[in-house]
Amino acid sequence: MSELEHRSRILREARSWTGTPYHHQMSVKGAGCDCLGLVRGVWRALYGPEPQTLPPYTPDWAERSARDLLSEAAARWLSPVEIVSAAPGDVLLFHYSPNGPARHCAILSAPDRILHAWRGQRVCETALGPWWRRRIAGAYAFPL
Repeated sequence: MSELEHRSRILREARSWTGTPYHHQMSVKGAGCDCLGLVRGVWRALYGPEPQTLPPYTPDWAERSARDLLSEAAARWLSPVEIVSAAPGDVLLFHYSPNGPARHCAILSAPDRILHAWRGQRVCETALGPWWRRRIAGAYAFPL
């Protein structure tokens, strides 16, 4: 499979989650997911079972650890890419405070658009505007 076909497959799957309600810690298309649940669901569609079991996590999990657990997991299972080189189909991580841990993720769907879920919102495609751009903490590619 070519890289272009691979990225198209990622985006097709991610977009198929559009409208899924936000539910913390879920990852069930059409029923509920959080931002990580969307990425997990795309992983399962592409590769099968998830590579690790997630422990339960609270909404403030990122603030409770001295480690950047989301970035660590992304680096373990995805391939880091330069933020300026991120392409549609790549996973972006975001931190809400400077030098804080990554605590949100999305799938880049176009140079200026992301697919994601966040509290109170269904999975949707939104602008990757200045507010989000300032908070990008890392970019990662799904394995080919």
